Amino acid sequence: MVDGSLLRKPLHEVASLVERREVSPVELTQLSINAIERMNPTQNSFRLVMAERALDAARAAEVEITGGTYRGPLHGMPIAVKDLMDIAGETTPAGSMVLADRVATDDSEGVRLLQEAGAVITGKTSMPEFAFSPGSNNQHYGPVPNPWNPEHDSGGSSSGSGASVASGLVYGATGSDTGGSIRMPATLCGIVGLKPTHGRVSARGVVTLSWSLDHIGPMTRSVLDAAIMLDALAGYDAGDARTRKVPTERYSAAVDGGVEGLRIAVISDDGGGPMGTPAVLDALAKGVATLEAAGANVEQVVVPEIADFSALYGALLVIEAAAYYEPFLRERRDELGEFARDRLLLAYAYSPAFFVQGSQARAVLRRRIEDRLAGYDLIAVPGMPHEAPPLGIVQQNTRYTGPFNALGWPAIVVPVDIGTNNLPVAIQLAARPWQESLVLRAGRVVERDGPWQGRLPG
Repeated sequence: MVDGSLLRKPLHEVASLVERREVSPVELTQLSINAIERMNPTQNSFRLVMAERALDAARAAEVEITGGTYRGPLHGMPIAVKDLMDIAGETTPAGSMVLADRVATDDSEGVRLLQEAGAVITGKTSMPEFAFSPGSNNQHYGPVPNPWNPEHDSGGSSSGSGASVASGLVYGATGSDTGGSIRMPATLCGIVGLKPTHGRVSARGVVTLSWSLDHIGPMTRSVLDAAIMLDALAGYDAGDARTRKVPTERYSAAVDGGVEGLRIAVISDDGGGPMGTPAVLDALAKGVATLEAAGANVEQVVVPEIADFSALYGALLVIEAAAYYEPFLRERRDELGEFARDRLLLAYAYSPAFFVQGSQARAVLRRRIEDRLAGYDLIAVPGMPHEAPPLGIVQQNTRYTGPFNALGWPAIVVPVDIGTNNLPVAIQLAARPWQESLVLRAGRVVERDGPWQGRLPG
């Protein structure tokens, strides 16, 4: 009989037990379903629990593994997906009522790849409407309390994914990230969140927020687990024009490469004033010190264009989102939640020329930032400028996340310490396009040698 504590261990540790047939995928999946059903009434991290479907997949995985076919470390492992990714035969409301009755006819590419790797999908996680909020607020389906302190928010927009992984309901989950929607809830919930390079992971079959800014990536309790999920998800997809025919690698084999000799730019001034709360700044300093002790060369760098880029990214996001959802604004506006509706309507405050001018400014700022960071392998900033806000309070702060969406660069957040109100704080590490292995290597050093040491809520 398996112990419920298995759910709180990292994916890679339990996967080795499954491979050796010491633990059954069916037992793990039943543990996961039981935990979800017990905690979801108060946590609200799942919009849909797919109990029977998950158990069928677990039984199939068990038959394959018993028969000598082992697909890899995701085989038989309970995983969740954000509720904007299509699963054939299930609804994909993306946090909205206007999409609530839409039943997917095909799996999204990310779901297909996870299932091909043998993952058992237990359900679809809660999110704000259209993924258009940095908080978990949702007028239709309700918010998601933070597992570390339920009086505070879990962040958005991959709210349920962050909370479910932190709580040990599943071993990993997918998130989407248009301005920080993987990295913000990962930071606030004390887990690892990886936004790959734009175009590294297919977004086909995923409800759109912004065509040029959307990313899909993993949320897990360890850096190695994030790499394992990226192994399955990464690659060119002819059905998604945003993906690129660039080589992938076995990211899980790269995580222990270390940071010896790497040059890391620590952003000491982004042009936006004070960089964060005392706990946030302390966590950044501890994370950087850990990297320096492991052999990295660390330098403080001023990049004032980041604040401008953050503001510009926000305007472009609103315009792209409104272009996609305009039919609902015209025909079903009263069915939209107030928060999403009002944000979409902001787009119409911009002149018709702004999108072109903004896109030109985006190219100029990108070049300036690239010039300032020339010669550095990695960039270090806080995950967020503050700890999780009180539940029901939405803080519009994508200051350190949105710029990397506009750049399209890969970025990872790794928890470092606990700040005020028993809430996690994290470091964020970014690199140039297609260098996911570098951010994973640096994240692994912070995780291995830093003060966090795998802490979990409760």
